[in-house]
Amino acid sequence: MNAPDRAALAPDLQTLLDRLPALAMAIAQGASQRERDRVLPFEAFALFRASGLGALRVPPERGGPGGSVEDLIEVVATLAAADSNVAHALRIHYNAIELWTTAPPDANSELQLARVREGALFGGAFTELGTPKSGTVTTALERDGDRLVLNGRKYYATGTAFSDYASIAVRDPEGRDVAIVVPTRREGLHVKDDWDGMGQRLTASGSLEFEGLEVHADELVYGSPKTLQRRHASSLRQLYLVAVAAGIVRNIFADALDYVRHHARPAAHSPADSAAQDHFTQWVVGDLATATHAVDALVADNARRLDRSAQALRHDAATDQESERTRQLVLEGALATAKTQLAVSRIALQAAERLFEAGGASATSRRHNFDRHWRNLRTIFNHNPLQQKARVIGDHHLNGTTTHLEEGKVF
Repeated sequence: MNAPDRAALAPDLQTLLDRLPALAMAIAQGASQRERDRVLPFEAFALFRASGLGALRVPPERGGPGGSVEDLIEVVATLAAADSNVAHALRIHYNAIELWTTAPPDANSELQLARVREGALFGGAFTELGTPKSGTVTTALERDGDRLVLNGRKYYATGTAFSDYASIAVRDPEGRDVAIVVPTRREGLHVKDDWDGMGQRLTASGSLEFEGLEVHADELVYGSPKTLQRRHASSLRQLYLVAVAAGIVRNIFADALDYVRHHARPAAHSPADSAAQDHFTQWVVGDLATATHAVDALVADNARRLDRSAQALRHDAATDQESERTRQLVLEGALATAKTQLAVSRIALQAAERLFEAGGASATSRRHNFDRHWRNLRTIFNHNPLQQKARVIGDHHLNGTTTHLEEGKVF
């Protein structure tokens, strides 16, 4: 079956997006209690699979529903407002789709996209603990007769517990960097729920252990780490985290409204008859409404910038050339994303603190679990060095330096 035939059978983009509100509402049920009791959201991922939204960003010409970066970011923020863990755990999946669809088609990308269209989700791991520097890969494939096997351990395997396939950064027997894409249920691959971070506790961001995991030759994927396409995807990975934070701020605002309307009491010295009529409480809620509005606007603007670089990359892939305009758009996207991440981190963390001013000591009750918002945001914004981002932005504007912006790592 060719791509147009597959596209005709798949739900169109608007049909998929129309499913989002009901999906988010279902995932939101019991989300706070899951977080409090540390119950991994397997049922939420079953609902997500059934929605078909996992194929978002696969273009129609490659059998998918399409969807812009702005569409994706809105889906992420909406899911994060329901349960930030679920949204975050899909990050590796959508990163993989972006890489496969902004580079020239090849046998591997066509195979993986076919799996996505069939409903598969992708996780994986690239980082290892205990190395001298973050990003160092020591886990290596070994030859066992005519077989390739993998032993060792990776960490930060976000979302892999909920996924069907895992993309894993390793070294081949000759010491070259390579990614392997293997089924998560293959013998010898063990997903460990040992993530012990204070926030985003249900993202399954712990370890993958390999004990004689057999890897087939056609599951090895070689690629250059410094292509424009990978730099663009790096920016989208960072914006993805900011979109998760945007959803958390929406949740903060919703929790403030619910708490003030149904639980809060005016202070003893307040002249108001209810918390909702108290001027200082109204001030707090107004601040939170402004925070979520500002964050959403920043993230949407950034998404539109990355849409431009994604479209340019797809055009270059189709014409087999790399244009100066595309290089400039990718650079601008990296710069905008660094600025957005910095600005949103400050607004969001302040909002998580401000929420507690909507009530007295009762607002700190574990029953409400409001502290999860700060813990989750702090964990998200610890993924990358924000002070380093600010320095790089300043160096660029003062001196025109683009070195770190062009590395495609954390900017």
